[in-house]
Formats: sequence, C-alpha cells, structure tokens
Amino acid sequence: MTDAEAMEEALALAREASAAGEVPVGAVALFEGRVVGRGRNRREEDRDPSAHAELLAVREAARTLGRWRLSGVTVVVTLEPCAMCAGALVLARVDRLVVGAADPKAGAVGSLMDLSRDPRLNHRFPVERGVLAEACGAVLKDFFRARRLGSDPEIG
Repeated sequence: MTDAEAMEEALALAREASAAGEVPVGAVALFEGRVVGRGRNRREEDRDPSAHAELLAVREAARTLGRWRLSGVTVVVTLEPCAMCAGALVLARVDRLVVGAADPKAGAVGSLMDLSRDPRLNHRFPVERGVLAEACGAVLKDFFRARRLGSDPEIG
C-alpha cells in the first residue's frame, strides 16, 4: 500500500468522524504494507480527551500485532499530531510517520515543536509531510466552516 493509498483510507476515516460531529482526523497504522490499525477522532463520542485518531490506530495496531513496541509500523494521519500523540508515537517506537495537513496551532512534529527528532528522547522517526495535504486540509476547513455557520458553541 502506498502512502497516498493509506492516506485515502485515513481521509475516509476523517470523513466518518466529521459525519459523527467529531473534528475530522483519521489515521491508519501499516505493517508490512497492510493496515493493522485504524482510528478516527472520537473525543466527543467517547467523552475521552485522549480519543485522538492516532492513539486509537496505535492501540489497535498493538492489539493486532500483540506487542506495544511498534517497530516496523508506519502511522499515516490526516493532520499533524499534537504533543500527546507525537509523544505516544515516540513511546510506541514507530518506524515512520506520514502526515497530510500541517497543524500550525498544535502540531508537534514540525510546527510548534518536533518530538519526532528530539535528541533528548530515546526514539526518533522520519516524517513524510504533505501527502494529500490539500484534501486533508479541505476536510478540516469544510467541517469548521459548517460549524461556524451552524453556530455550534462547543466547536466553532
């Protein structure tokens, strides 16, 4: 599975999140070219501040592979991970991260900070940025535009 194909799957998950009223972020975890974990934002549905797409994909990958060390795993996500998620990727020891849209307000793999390359941490991984960035950004823009027009005070 190519990075773009994996990002298309992550985008489908982001659209599912949007339809459920969640901020539209989707993620997949790949091992040896196959999907071993999927996640989409579920914070509102689960009433859980940690229910981010990346964390859910990583948790499922760990269950699927039967181990918490995710060496050999690539995580593909539609939006640059926050500090919590980037930290989890470091701790899980993923091999690689593929990001769609940058997050200048909360991104922690290049925008505000870069936990993926911090030499003080015990693990580092390469990041491929901008895969289907326009489509990933459009899903987010459309979601927040609709929220503003609908005057949802919790989101917009």
